[in-house]
Amino acid sequence: MILDTTHYSKSHKKRINDLVEKPFSLVDRFKLRGIGSKRMIIDNVSPNMIKYLNTVTDLNYGNIELRPGGILIGIVRGLQNFTWVIPYYQFYMYKTNGVSIHAQGRFITFKNNRTYQENTNFFNKLSRLKVAYDLKYPHIDTL
Repeated sequence: MILDTTHYSKSHKKRINDLVEKPFSLVDRFKLRGIGSKRMIIDNVSPNMIKYLNTVTDLNYGNIELRPGGILIGIVRGLQNFTWVIPYYQFYMYKTNGVSIHAQGRFITFKNNRTYQENTNFFNKLSRLKVAYDLKYPHIDTL
């Protein structure tokens, strides 16, 4: 689900907290050594996400915030902010040339440059949290 989070909305906050839980506590943030990525350059997106990107400039930026039940991807388009809410059970990450995040029939690819390389520790942390979530709530296969 992608929300327009340019202006504060109680309903958006409630929907985000319902999907990916409330933010980490201050103690947990220190234990994790931060819950947010640095700003990264968006390289490519799925066709159904093009409307959330800048059309005038070539560079589009995004960042990721960790939550106990998922992640939030922030996208800035001019003066508007959009947040893509992804619960861990829908989240898939592929490390190709950069990193590609897939969920809900959409994807976003971050460019492999200096800003991405500064976030390698963050992506390792994200992978550990996803694995811990999958171990806590294993998938049940129905045949």
